[in-house]
Amino acid sequence: MESTACIIDIVKLSNDSLDLQKIVNMVKDDGAGAISTFSGTTRNIFKDKEVVQLEYECYIPMAEKVLCKLITEARNRWDLTKVAIFHRLGTVPVGETSVLIAVSSVHRQESLHAVQWLIDKLKTKAPIWKKEVYSDGSVWKENRDI
Repeated sequence: MESTACIIDIVKLSNDSLDLQKIVNMVKDDGAGAISTFSGTTRNIFKDKEVVQLEYECYIPMAEKVLCKLITEARNRWDLTKVAIFHRLGTVPVGETSVLIAVSSVHRQESLHAVQWLIDKLKTKAPIWKKEVYSDGSVWKENRDI
């Protein structure tokens, strides 16, 4: 799956494994003194239930549009240099990464605030659906307000 560019930013939704260092390299800039990241990984337990894997689905064009809009909103709030949001689709086993966000900025405060805001908004706004698969069944999880 190709990446979608939002001006100079990158949004990618695919079944491929995610590589933090590659994504950090995408947002590097000689004028940026900070790169902040968020890595969301599949944990092995949720409310005393054994998690086997997560499964993600989305309508890619709609999700890309929403994520690009969130990046634009983040840019309106903070002075950001580059932004990358990568989200894995399909099956994500325990211990593997499902979402990566990397933000560069001149100063750390902007990128730190932007990363937290972006993951919180992604969880509530992006049309990406998650199924938690347990050792004794599964359930689709709703996006929810933080």
